[in-house]
Amino acid sequence: MEPVGQVDALEVPRFAGPSTFARLPRREDVPGFDVAVVGAPFDGGVSYRPGARFGPAAVRQGSRLIKPYNPALDVSPFAVRQVVDAGDIACNPFDIGGALAQVEAGLRELTGDGATAITIGGDHSIALPALRAAHALHGPVALVHFDAHLDTWDTYFGEPYTHGTPFRRAAEEGLLMRDASAHIGIRGPLYDPRDQVDDARFGFTIVHCAEIDDLGVRGAAERVRARVQDAPVYLSVDIDVLDPAFAPGTGTPESGGMTSRELLGMLRGLAGLNIVGADVVEVAPAYDHAEITSIAAAAVVYELLSLPAKDRRLP
Repeated sequence: MEPVGQVDALEVPRFAGPSTFARLPRREDVPGFDVAVVGAPFDGGVSYRPGARFGPAAVRQGSRLIKPYNPALDVSPFAVRQVVDAGDIACNPFDIGGALAQVEAGLRELTGDGATAITIGGDHSIALPALRAAHALHGPVALVHFDAHLDTWDTYFGEPYTHGTPFRRAAEEGLLMRDASAHIGIRGPLYDPRDQVDDARFGFTIVHCAEIDDLGVRGAAERVRARVQDAPVYLSVDIDVLDPAFAPGTGTPESGGMTSRELLGMLRGLAGLNIVGADVVEVAPAYDHAEITSIAAAAVVYELLSLPAKDRRLP
């Protein structure tokens, strides 16, 4: 059975029709699916500007511009795999631990039959339950993490589960492969030099944002590929990896970030990796202008959908 794709934009204008991601079918509209795009509207773990709970809806709105064929990767991702919008996972806004448990349970249910999930946050704390769900299926994974910040701090105001701590917790829980993970786009001031020492202790390498000037997008992608090799990969994209000029609508913006073109180019350079899950987080539309951030985040999700589909192109 051929996959059900987008609503035809030549019959229903893109500003009309369903409000699902890329105007794809809802989960309940098809008998089965290969990939689910699902929202996790939780921002109880933020340390500065709140509002990422509204990220999933904003990214869906930004995705109305998406067309079915990706010329950069020469693939039509919705034609080779059944992609659905699985709606949002209900998250308790007053209980961080409870919300993270809900996200994990929701993702385990979505992926239990072998499907892949791409989660739209929400703040970056939701990456921890997503990694737990991926680990349940694949064992330890290599993490490829695009962000301005390391997100391997210990606690924040005594709280161990925040948007700045998910990958320290993931390493402590044994969810990550040792010495196979990478941060890309890191920049800005730190609380203490020991932050980078701790990060290295958890098995990460860092491609600092300034290094991309010297390595180039292709060189940076090759460095990441050499790091993860053929391991199962979880991709986590904090939209603040982009410079605030390209993503103003986020909770903790940092100057000197990647351009949208650099980020999309880096993702395309990872085609062929064994991607088992992904998230795009920290879109806070209240601080956005003209949907700049939500459109960029939707484009990132589209590239994430296109990467595995490239290996399954129609003849």
